[in-house]
Amino acid sequence: MKLSRDLHPVLALFFASDKNKLLTGALLAAVTVLSGMALLGLSGWFITATAIAGLNVSLAFMFDVFMPSAGIRLLALGRTAARYGERLVTHDATLAVLAALRERLFLGWAQPEAARRLMVRPAQLLFRLTGDIDALDSLYLRILVPLASALVAALATGIALSFIDVYLGISIAIWLIATGLGIAYLVARGARRAARHRSYGIEALRARSIDLVAGQTELLMAGRLTAQKAALRAADEYLARADDTLNQLEARAGAAYSVVGSLTLVATLLVVAVLMENGVIGAPVAALALLLVLTATEPFSALRRGALELGRTVLAARRLNPRLQDADSPTVKQASVLFLSEDLILSLHDVRAHPAGQDASDTSVLQDISLKVARNERVALIGASGAGKSTLMAVIAGELAAQSGTVQVAAHSLLTQRTELFQDSLRDNLRLADATANDARLWDVLQTAGLADDVAKMPNGLDTRLGEGGLGLSGGQLRRLALARLLLRDVPLWLLDEPTEGLDPQTARDVLQRLDKLAAGRSLLLATHVRREAALANRLVCMEHGRIVMDVMRGDTGFDLVLNTLRPD
Repeated sequence: MKLSRDLHPVLALFFASDKNKLLTGALLAAVTVLSGMALLGLSGWFITATAIAGLNVSLAFMFDVFMPSAGIRLLALGRTAARYGERLVTHDATLAVLAALRERLFLGWAQPEAARRLMVRPAQLLFRLTGDIDALDSLYLRILVPLASALVAALATGIALSFIDVYLGISIAIWLIATGLGIAYLVARGARRAARHRSYGIEALRARSIDLVAGQTELLMAGRLTAQKAALRAADEYLARADDTLNQLEARAGAAYSVVGSLTLVATLLVVAVLMENGVIGAPVAALALLLVLTATEPFSALRRGALELGRTVLAARRLNPRLQDADSPTVKQASVLFLSEDLILSLHDVRAHPAGQDASDTSVLQDISLKVARNERVALIGASGAGKSTLMAVIAGELAAQSGTVQVAAHSLLTQRTELFQDSLRDNLRLADATANDARLWDVLQTAGLADDVAKMPNGLDTRLGEGGLGLSGGQLRRLALARLLLRDVPLWLLDEPTEGLDPQTARDVLQRLDKLAAGRSLLLATHVRREAALANRLVCMEHGRIVMDVMRGDTGFDLVLNTLRPD
């Protein structure tokens, strides 16, 4: 019951994606198995019948060699074609389902608060997208398809032998199903803990390897390099013990299936010997029965790998199910411009939120926030650190879900203090904002952001490779690159979270001048505690302890007074 509950969401997604292709793949797998069994049985019958016919001249002339030969060729060709089709269809269907699973997981991580959890546990959540998703391919390829093929093979063997002797056919079918599934069940049960341990070991080994390689400088300076090596060695030994257990189980399962196959063959041999002695069947039919039984256990033997990995598959499904459900849950509604009045670009009403997310039990950081921003208006959120400015920006950007209240915001782009760049070319880092942008468009935004000359001086221009996190560019160049990427999205609202933090005064003034010029016709919402940034705004909204305590417009008597309380350049 618990197994069904863990696997049901994944199975539902498998069959909802392309049920016809999955069923076709299973059918082709069954046809492949049946063709192989029929090929071997018919070949045994044909060889035996031909040998007997050759002993008698009259029988030799009467014996038809063409029909059996044609049947053997047809089965051989059919088995090859079915095998090719089965591999093509089953793997294509599985890869499509796994791609859909990854997409759904990304949707789950696109939910509010998910990005924060991703930053806290990047290695673990990355493993969900790689190791856990890959573990699910066993569910169809190594469990469901082999299971269906094995059952079809057992039933087909039983039906074929029933034409020889009814009791023999029924007995063999029951014996094959009972022993074949019984061994698979025992293997799955015995491998459950080791399979889970192997999954944990792989995850720990990857995470500790990354920590050792990426953080070796910090580890060396902290005197923890030796300890990290020991932790990596411990993870490797933990994984090796799990692998040893699984390998032993696989060897025992192989031996068990061999014993079952031998016993089945011996029992069939005794029965057909008695039937031949009584004149019920001849030698060719006896050979056919023996060869059918000889191949009947092979499909069950193919279940070994799936049974060994069932524990890992169930663990992966159990860990992924909550995230798949998150992908189906509603997100914070981001209303389009059409749902806002013509003069508004942002509307918040009685919003409460906490950086810890929806599960936070303590008092909300944001309390009863109501704020409206008009078109072409520039608003600066100001206040001391911890006042709730960044939390409010996260709610507006959709990175944090409001615990209560309503959030309506038009299409927007977010420029944060930290520029997120990947180990890729300049071109591809820019095109994250617009995958369709051509080089002319990219050079245009680089020129506007004041970075075109610097990129033109680089040997490879837009093809220049950046290191991890934008390694290779200065802080000012990183901020200009972020600005250029912001410009690639033509949206009516820019969200700027301390856009010049960490820049030298000259670079900061240049970036702000460009923002001032480029923001014409757009609305700005800045979170800042620096005077030079707040000076871009025509409205100051002061926050304290998660509440708005002051809202002044440029031209009001208190505007300059409030502006002068901010940190100077």
